[in-house]
Amino acid sequence: MNQPTVRVVGLGPGDLGLATQRSLRLIRESPVVRLRTRVHPGAGQLGDVASYDQWYEEADSFEELYARIVEDLVGLATTSPNGEVVYVVPGSPVVAERTVELLRMNPNVRTVCEPAVSVIDVACAALGRDPMSVGLRIVDALGSSEPLRGPGPLLILQTYAPEVMASVADRLPAHTIVTVLHHLGLSDQVIAEMPASELVTFEDADHLTSLWVEGLRTAGEAMDDLVSFMRRLRAECPWDQEQTHASLTRHLLEEAYETIDALEAFVRAGEGAEPSDEAVAHVEEELGDLLFQIVFHAELGDEEGLFNFATIADAVRDKLTYRHPHVFGDVQVSGSNDVASRWEVLKKKEKGRESITDGIAWQLPALTLYAKLLRKAALVDQAPLSGRDARDSAVRALGEIPFAGASADDSESSSDVATQWGDALVSLLGAAQWAGVDLEGVLRERARHLREEIRTIEERSKGQSSSG
Repeated sequence: MNQPTVRVVGLGPGDLGLATQRSLRLIRESPVVRLRTRVHPGAGQLGDVASYDQWYEEADSFEELYARIVEDLVGLATTSPNGEVVYVVPGSPVVAERTVELLRMNPNVRTVCEPAVSVIDVACAALGRDPMSVGLRIVDALGSSEPLRGPGPLLILQTYAPEVMASVADRLPAHTIVTVLHHLGLSDQVIAEMPASELVTFEDADHLTSLWVEGLRTAGEAMDDLVSFMRRLRAECPWDQEQTHASLTRHLLEEAYETIDALEAFVRAGEGAEPSDEAVAHVEEELGDLLFQIVFHAELGDEEGLFNFATIADAVRDKLTYRHPHVFGDVQVSGSNDVASRWEVLKKKEKGRESITDGIAWQLPALTLYAKLLRKAALVDQAPLSGRDARDSAVRALGEIPFAGASADDSESSSDVATQWGDALVSLLGAAQWAGVDLEGVLRERARHLREEIRTIEERSKGQSSSG
């Protein structure tokens, strides 16, 4: 016995009419025909064919509606005199038709889709674009709330209401130019460009409205281009060809310090006002230099068949997903301190470590290293002194430092000193930790001031010498 069949035909977009003469004949001759909706310019040609429009009003959600439509179509196909029901949809049966997807997944019927003109054809014709040559991607506006990704162009469908347009705007950079395609092929056709931030002003959006985004430069495309750029350098530049993981180590360290310097300058420049274009450009440049070092190592790893940028990115995302069960799971946290404490427990379990101090880089600058250990100590309930006690301890420790009668010269610098020096330093670090002060950064800032004072004195000396 033949399996019951749902034959899906499309009306085509706009008022272009029925897609083919075959579709017209199928609708006219089939004993059972259903129309998804009459809210379409071409539906007027179908006479009194029954539609599911009333069900739209009754359903609480589209998924509930579509499931109900599919159930009805399966029942009609089963009882139809010829074992077949013709199901008429707007546009093309194979573009943005959720009911067709559900029909194809239903084992009780055979689903056959008849060719029809789609909104993709009409949009590309209206804009004079070949979808294959430009690499067009089709996006469902209702499919996600995540930011839209490049590369472009994108044809965004299902933008049938102002609130949907607003949600698309939220998923795009505000300055992105978007082309609104409204009622293509009709007498009131509109093709208008506007920034994404202004999409909410287009109040006429309906089921015959789509959006075209020509260019969308996002992180994925930019990173692919940077990796390709790195490969070309490795292929054509003698210096880049000679580099190894070992030879690049010092560059990674240098770029990291230069990035810190740029970020601190960026923060200072923005205190109380917007940072200057120069400060923004500087931090962007240094972050780029640091990123390129990672890309360089990733490319070397790829050549060795060990890892690449994609595996690095996937690994860190997976690791951070595991360490954020309060974001990606059902764990409840009480604040950032709780997050930090759980982080250390998860990290210790993940790495199979015996101590939370395992894995600390001992090459860190001493002030930073000790401050990091102080934070670790707090996680094992080694409670820090109160703010007042920490300050008093630092003052007391400074007072107990022994001093010789004469100052030391450069040749006498040593770390082998009386324990009071260590007591004073750790007391000061403890007080800073309580107050949330980064002494490493404070000292770098004071070093900058001292450098400027030295330069001022040098310039003053030059001026006096030239005048004399």
